[in-house]
Amino acid sequence: MKIDLKSMSRKELEKFRVDVEKALEKLKAKDKRAAQKAAAEAASKFGFTLNELAAGTTPKSKAKAKKPATTAKPRFANPDNKDQTWTGKGRQPEWYKAQIANGAMPKAMEI
Repeated sequence: MKIDLKSMSRKELEKFRVDVEKALEKLKAKDKRAAQKAAAEAASKFGFTLNELAAGTTPKSKAKAKKPATTAKPRFANPDNKDQTWTGKGRQPEWYKAQIANGAMPKAMEI
């Protein structure tokens, strides 16, 4: 069956698309039922149910578990306010930039 898409109006094409999507969903559901039936038959050959087999397995991930993020220790402190610190990573804080602009050495601000 060949369908001439060029001769169809926009409304006809949209309806056709909806019909195709519905047909695909029905086929997907049919295939899923067939796969479940085949899997159940295979499991029953060995004396199991699908639920028994599924309960005993967990999908294995190839990705390694991430380590918890650690907070870096501060390396520099503001000489005017010791509560303001910086790890030396990322953007330089304004107080650090101001101290450098005023001639302070980074070594003098190290903790």
